[in-house]
Amino acid sequence: MQEQNKTDAEREKRLRAARRLVIKVGTSTVTGAEGELSTERVEPIVRSIVRLMNGGRQVVLVSSGAVGLGRGCLGLHRSRLSDLATTQACAAVGQGLLMDAYQKLFSVWNIKIAQVLLTEEDFTNWRRYSNLRRTIEKLLGFGVLPIVNENDTVSTAELETVAPGSRTAAFSDNDRLAALVMSGLGADALVLLTDVEGLLRAEPGEQAGRSPNGDRDADTIPLVDRITPELKALAAGPSRSGRGGMLTKLEAAEIAMNCGGTAVIANGQGQDTLDRIFLGEKVGTAFLPSKRMRGKRRWIAYAADVRGRVVVDRGAYRAITQAKASLLASGIVRIESHFAPMDVVSIVDCEGREFARGIANCASEEAEQLSGRKDSRGAGRGPAASRVLVTRNNIVLVGES
Repeated sequence: MQEQNKTDAEREKRLRAARRLVIKVGTSTVTGAEGELSTERVEPIVRSIVRLMNGGRQVVLVSSGAVGLGRGCLGLHRSRLSDLATTQACAAVGQGLLMDAYQKLFSVWNIKIAQVLLTEEDFTNWRRYSNLRRTIEKLLGFGVLPIVNENDTVSTAELETVAPGSRTAAFSDNDRLAALVMSGLGADALVLLTDVEGLLRAEPGEQAGRSPNGDRDADTIPLVDRITPELKALAAGPSRSGRGGMLTKLEAAEIAMNCGGTAVIANGQGQDTLDRIFLGEKVGTAFLPSKRMRGKRRWIAYAADVRGRVVVDRGAYRAITQAKASLLASGIVRIESHFAPMDVVSIVDCEGREFARGIANCASEEAEQLSGRKDSRGAGRGPAASRVLVTRNNIVLVGES
């Protein structure tokens, strides 16, 4: 009981103190059954964001709903979108409607907004990632509310069907997008608003059918300090109207935790959900942070597209994992896929298990040439063998926090 009180107090302390917030609203919150904007759900969220900003907090809003609004406008809300081009057309129509709605709602409170449309390349390229961070920082400094969405009209990463357990270049849903934005900005808290109360105690696949008006206290897991395989099993199954599901929200929360932030999954249909969350009340499921992973290391671990795969020997494995050393050409067994200088590569052991990621100093062709200069006993010949492929400050161990 004492330990529980301690973690509850930690939750309250962190959420009350959070100054920079990323808030994500899902399609099921933004749109109604006929593909229209659900003003009865969106307006309370807008008012809460205004109060948070007027209270001195910086807010970034990640909003789904463009495809849903576009479907409604085009009369396709009752039809199954069977091809990518139609889905992108809906996004093109709906994004304008979405921003127009937000402009009208926030202008009543004299809040300026900015549209920020992103693609996966904004996260997989370090320079673009840095530029994005600076731009949003500047908007926040001006007191503007950035409203973020994937640029679905030109990007297919979020719209295409993704097999369970696989991952597109950077993100495959706005939950992960919100977590990556939080990571890039070093935000204090991530809130994912959905149509259920939080992470529910349910059998796999049952979550999507749970009613938000059911036995909320009994069904909701209030606090998580570690993501386990059992929790991921609970989260299995897609949501009813959004493209993501509880599993993608759990993955987003895990990114937030590993970046030193606090995450909350909560029902976005309540009138004062956000206000209660940042007063430290027990709303939804809160995820307490682990150690903070900083700067470029967060980008290597989460945002970057892994372009290459390098197999290393046992000596290199020990040097990287135990001695915190760089990866030398002498430790490379083979190169399994092409990469260019400054690409992020996956570093795996001889059994094929990934244990680290890092930024390559040279292209795969040069790495192959360097690693091939060994004598029959495996000893490196000359300076080539000691050439650094990945420097230690650009290496992140998988699972490191």
